[in-house]
Amino acid sequence: MDSASGAGASEPNGGEGPSSATGSFSGDGGGGSGEGVSAAGSATPSRYESQKRRDWNTFLQYLKNHKPPLTLARCSGAHVIEFLKYLDQFGKTKVHATGCPYFGHPNPPAPCACPLRQAWGSLDALIGRLRAAYEENGGRPDSNPFGARAVRIYLREVREGQAKARGIPYVKKKRKRPTTVTMAVVAAAATASTSDQVDVGGGGGTGGV
Repeated sequence: MDSASGAGASEPNGGEGPSSATGSFSGDGGGGSGEGVSAAGSATPSRYESQKRRDWNTFLQYLKNHKPPLTLARCSGAHVIEFLKYLDQFGKTKVHATGCPYFGHPNPPAPCACPLRQAWGSLDALIGRLRAAYEENGGRPDSNPFGARAVRIYLREVREGQAKARGIPYVKKKRKRPTTVTMAVVAAAATASTSDQVDVGGGGGTGGV
C-alpha cells in the first residue's frame, strides 16, 4: 500500500514491523528457530526465509498462549484477525482517530495522543509469509486460515482506514503485461515475414514465365 510506504518513512523497519513482536517470544520461540537453522546445515537461509520462520514461531507461540490454548488445526480466519490486532501494540505507525484535529493530514505539525498501529503494508506482507509457512508445514491450501476471505476483508479495511486517517491515498498500481505485447509483436513480425516470402516466391514464378 502506498499509504504503508508512506508509513515507511516514519517506520524504519518497513515491512518487518510485526517482527518486533517476535522479540517478545524469543525465549520460547527461539528453540524452533534454532532447530531450523541446524537442520539447514551450512546453508544460510535468505532474509525472507529467516523472517518467515520467526513469524511462524511467533504465531505458534501466540496460539499456545491463547486463552484457552488453540491448536493450529482449529485456527480460523477470525483467530488470524485477532492475532493481527494483537500485533498493533508493537506498531510504529501513527493512525489518527476521527476526532483528532490532524485526521487526514499527511504531515501533522505537532504530536497527538492517537495510537500507534501496525502499518497495512507490514500486515499484508506478514500474512503472505504466514500463508506460505502454513502450507510448507503441512497445511492444506483449501483450509489455510491466512487466506480466508475474512482476513482479506480485514486487511482491506485497515488499508482504507489508514489511508483516510493519515491522508495518504492508496493508488493501486496497474500490472503491466509485457508478455502479451511481446507475443503480439512476434506474431505480427512472423506474419509480415511470411507475406514477404510469398511475394518473393510469386515474383520469381512470374519472372520464370
